[in-house]
Amino acid sequence: METFTLIPAQSSSKEPSTNVVSFDPIVEVEPSNDKAFILANTVPMSLKVIEQEHIIPVFVKDNEPLISHVDFIQGVEQVTHHVFSGEKILSPSIRLSHPVKGRIPEARHKPAKELLKHEETIYYERCAFMIELPNITEIVNGNQLSLTIGGVKAYNLDNLYNRKGADEHFKVFIGFENRVCTNLCVWSDGYVQDLKVKNMVDLCNAVFELLTKFHPKHQTDTLRKLGEYTLQEEQFARLIGRTRMYQYLPNTQRKSIPKFLFPDGHLNAVVKDYYNDQSFCRLDDGSISLWRLYNLFTGANKQSYIDTFLDRSQNAFDFVRDISYALDNSSFNWFLQ
Repeated sequence: METFTLIPAQSSSKEPSTNVVSFDPIVEVEPSNDKAFILANTVPMSLKVIEQEHIIPVFVKDNEPLISHVDFIQGVEQVTHHVFSGEKILSPSIRLSHPVKGRIPEARHKPAKELLKHEETIYYERCAFMIELPNITEIVNGNQLSLTIGGVKAYNLDNLYNRKGADEHFKVFIGFENRVCTNLCVWSDGYVQDLKVKNMVDLCNAVFELLTKFHPKHQTDTLRKLGEYTLQEEQFARLIGRTRMYQYLPNTQRKSIPKFLFPDGHLNAVVKDYYNDQSFCRLDDGSISLWRLYNLFTGANKQSYIDTFLDRSQNAFDFVRDISYALDNSSFNWFLQ
């Protein structure tokens, strides 16, 4: 099997650093879909602005930097170009949240409203991005899906009161984006929920392994089958009622039921869109296919915070797939009971 090896950049000392990686320049191309793939409290940001204007958090005990958002994005981008050599690859679409603001020492006594731009510092605690491959597409139940790669970095998941060499946490995925609505279709075979690495070399090699082991046809075939199953209006109402009950179940009972990660606010959006969504609402008789139901959940998931976004993306897929199994085999499913 082919391997992907990154050569660490040389540090100023005689010993090579395994924490720093130099990347070949990537020619700027058109950006990935400009429609937001996640909303909530996020803001769009270009890679250039992040690189030039945002500071990088450090480990407290030795003042060594963590892997930055820029390094993470560029590393995934570099591996993507290696694995999908010859394919058109769009530049990353980036969303940030939870700004951490500061100021330079010389401005410590200034009122906030009088701060000049060069006197302010900022970095964002959480970052999500996706890279689209627009020519690798599938038509699923009338919707065009394009292959998408990306990840999440949330510094709140790291122990900053440590030294360089401690585990740093990432989430990475490869899946599909629904071009109709920019909903992401993520499932377990293309998702690493908690990738722990100590340096960029380990990070890029883990991403390489994920991309090379992913089988896109398997996912699209599974997604396509969701269009073959339908819930009647009464079944949909029962499903929504059960999902609202789930979070209040006694722990002993909840342990025997597959996890459901969507809170009431997201469920409100699902019900609203069941009636009103232009692309995935119910049919005239009140019925709804599992493909449409899945897209109602992935649409509602855009209101998730960055650090829960991908977990809920995968959970939406698992949840709807379990329902399809129950309908197909006439088997028990607590949410349909």
